[in-house]
Amino acid sequence: MKFGCAFKEYLEEEKELMLDKKCVHIEYFRLKKVLKNCQSCKHLNTCSDSDLDQDQLCQCQSCSLCDQKFFSELMKEASDIVGYFNSRVRHILNLHIATGMKGYILRLRQCFKDDRQDLAQEGGILIEYIAMNAIAMRKILKKYDKVHNSVNGENFKSRMHAEHIELLHSPFLIELGAFYLNSSGRDGFELDGIRGRFSCDLNITEAVITMSLPDSIKLEYNLTCAICLDYVFNPYALGCGHIFCKSCACSAASVMIFEGLKSAIPESKCPICREVGVYSKPMHMLELDLLIKRRCRKYWKERLSVERSETMKQIKEYWNMQSTYATGL
Repeated sequence: MKFGCAFKEYLEEEKELMLDKKCVHIEYFRLKKVLKNCQSCKHLNTCSDSDLDQDQLCQCQSCSLCDQKFFSELMKEASDIVGYFNSRVRHILNLHIATGMKGYILRLRQCFKDDRQDLAQEGGILIEYIAMNAIAMRKILKKYDKVHNSVNGENFKSRMHAEHIELLHSPFLIELGAFYLNSSGRDGFELDGIRGRFSCDLNITEAVITMSLPDSIKLEYNLTCAICLDYVFNPYALGCGHIFCKSCACSAASVMIFEGLKSAIPESKCPICREVGVYSKPMHMLELDLLIKRRCRKYWKERLSVERSETMKQIKEYWNMQSTYATGL
């Protein structure tokens, strides 16, 4: 089945599920019509009638007709999709790992109704949502470059990467995959509707979560900390999307573990991409930590013991410095 037909069926099915009114999609069919008009256009400012026949592709490196409708609108749509996806996943995870009074109320509700099945169902809908829109964007940008004989579509992907607007590389997608794996207790699970698959492989040589989707898309999310070169422990995702152990990220930012990543100075850089300001809104990846805890219990306990010892050592050093400063000795 061609993607256009599959995407159309998906949109029709989604109308019945309809997550809420904030749910937006890539305007795949409308943008495809714009490309079709451009492909057969004979009066583009940068093309003469003699240069472009009815069935030929536009040979422009840039097309004002398409550029106005494409890249500004695609950026907004992608931003809205990522924002919606992240907010819904955050809601699911907050319910799944709720603590305190909220957790008590949810556990009490489970005596009468099992909410876990509803959470899993919504999670599946969200994975299909982000995957289908990512494929739609990939298709339409590829079509743009083909019609205009350009690389502007590829450049647009780089721009999205720079602005952290990526549909299939969000830490929330990794967390949602870990949530599914934790819920199922298996190493992998099939994604209904899009014939995709999430799987997790934790062994001596590698630690990855793999997501396979139609159209030969296979994504691997590395679970190895780039600083300690071991499985991430107590993982945090920085604003740039890179994931580190909390203790490793704190060490890279020259802050103590008990102070937390948010205490890092604004000039602190990501150890991988060297981007500034990524410590201001770190994301604690609790589901991923739980996944590693369940799959590698011995390793997780060893890392917990080491981190606690290091934290107590830093606390002692901190208060010794404070007392020395206060007494002037």
